[in-house]
Amino acid sequence: MCGIAGFCGAGTLQDLEAMAQVLTHRGPDGANNWFDPERAVGLGHRRLSIVDLADGSQPMWTSDAQLGVTFNGEIYNHRELRADLQSRGHRFITDHSDTEVLLHGYREWGEALPEKLNGMWAFAIYDRKANQLFLSRDRFGQKPLFYAESAGCFAFASELNALEQHSSLTFTQSVAGLQKYFAYGYIPAPHTLYREVRKLPGGYNLTVDLESRTVRTSQYWEYILDPFTEISHKPEPAWCEELRHLLGQAVERRMMSDVPLGVFLSGGVDSSAIAHYAQAASSTAVHSFSIGFEEASFDESEYARQVAEHVGCTHRSDILHMGNASGLAPKIASRLDEPMGDSSIVPTYLLCGNAREAVTVALGGDGADELFAGYDPFKALRPARLYDRMMPGKGHELLRTVMAALPVSHTNMSLDFKIKRTLRGLSYPRNLWNAVWLGPLGPVEIGELFDKPLPLTELYAEAIAHWDACPQEHMVDKTLQFYTKLYLQDDILVKVDRASMMHSLEVRAPFLDIDLVNFIRRIPHAWKYRNGETKYLLKRALEPVLPHDILYRAKHGFGMPIARWLRDGALIVDPANSFGMRQDFVQRQVSEHLAHNADNRAFLWNMWVLQNRRR
Repeated sequence: MCGIAGFCGAGTLQDLEAMAQVLTHRGPDGANNWFDPERAVGLGHRRLSIVDLADGSQPMWTSDAQLGVTFNGEIYNHRELRADLQSRGHRFITDHSDTEVLLHGYREWGEALPEKLNGMWAFAIYDRKANQLFLSRDRFGQKPLFYAESAGCFAFASELNALEQHSSLTFTQSVAGLQKYFAYGYIPAPHTLYREVRKLPGGYNLTVDLESRTVRTSQYWEYILDPFTEISHKPEPAWCEELRHLLGQAVERRMMSDVPLGVFLSGGVDSSAIAHYAQAASSTAVHSFSIGFEEASFDESEYARQVAEHVGCTHRSDILHMGNASGLAPKIASRLDEPMGDSSIVPTYLLCGNAREAVTVALGGDGADELFAGYDPFKALRPARLYDRMMPGKGHELLRTVMAALPVSHTNMSLDFKIKRTLRGLSYPRNLWNAVWLGPLGPVEIGELFDKPLPLTELYAEAIAHWDACPQEHMVDKTLQFYTKLYLQDDILVKVDRASMMHSLEVRAPFLDIDLVNFIRRIPHAWKYRNGETKYLLKRALEPVLPHDILYRAKHGFGMPIARWLRDGALIVDPANSFGMRQDFVQRQVSEHLAHNADNRAFLWNMWVLQNRRR
């Protein structure tokens, strides 16, 4: 895993060096910056050595120096692509570098290259002959890619703070980006915290014509649920068999490494499956890692130990003391390039640090919850639909008022927290339910926080677009589309990328293997969420290899007691530091929470992160 940066147009070698320098945590093993002052093009790279340690340095060039690339990620089918390209007459210099496959692949297939790749990536290829830059981001956005345009300069980087180092770029706060941050708890692509900066969405390419300085984006892939043709008549055992085969294949592909590799193991379904297949593919005991919590409502460490013993991993588990965790939060927030409100970044950070002491690469279970309907809101859809049909507006508002008066609980995902969130979402159209359920603030509160709130259709444009883009009409399908296209890319994968890169650890997600994904998206929703059971088919498929009580136990999640931290003063939100938002609203949220009159943890945590992020 690496950090990349570059620009064309206005700028100097010193700008490029400064951009790359702040990405050192992403690539501590080496640095190289290339700059052509005549053509005003620069490519920068920080390397975390994983594959082909001797020959994989970047920027990498073809033998004729016509194509150069700076690349962050891993291409898991690079051996197959290399063999294909060699059969077409391409001659490779490196022994087994996946980076060189990108150069020859681009020469052979041009902008169709990303469609051939199985992996995670963000890269920029400089084509001297065509006089253009070609950038691409992987299908799900596992690897970040920011870019900025201004008069005379186009720049790109793995992190927002790297762009801030370029002397020719200026940045102004995006009010729309801020409002979306408090609507979702993260800033969805292509938006960022600045008006001048965009995130290239997952599944997109970007081309810069260096002569005209025109920028063109194009979508090469989109996650769309299949119309369910032949697979609808396939018997369940056959589905399970194919799912086991594809998941095992995806894990084995991601065992590719020239450095030590391990697995994250929470004891849940997803990570337990990864641990099983990783151990099955290894001739020695695989290292597994988990984080336990001193508070019972957050702790899953005993389940992780049981699974490690069952599959044969060498397991390591550290207990997280909540007092220590709250002390780490400022350190983590200060290293974030862009605010994101998922508080589970704290244990994820500690898990990554724990793993990095023994390995350089770790496999995780990210993506399974989104692809297989693993979240609690899927259970809420049916009663929510019935409630929405039967409850009149006045009755709904009365019930919300009554529920707001219930005693406040600060335990992880308490019942009162879930009920109040559910009722808040049901105040709006169905295509907004998921976003409002998950967001730190609802539309009414955002209207109180900002002097000029965005219209609902603009504030939640991404959620509406993904809901409407689903070709199926069932709410489970549309919710799957929302989680996979929006929540996975802009929350879950961002959290894992930032937390792991703070420790220079590469994390891989086998569930996002494109062959596996193309199978999963053809499975009807009734076999993902079935009779109240989340991840139904995945659990059924894993019954031959994992204990029953692991597969069918209650899901915990990776929560943090942030409500208590905020109440007890471990984290302090300053209403005066409101970024142009209404201070009276922030003060009221703080006062209500401290008085135990309301659970405002979500907003206050997001506000605290915004106030304490790197600037």
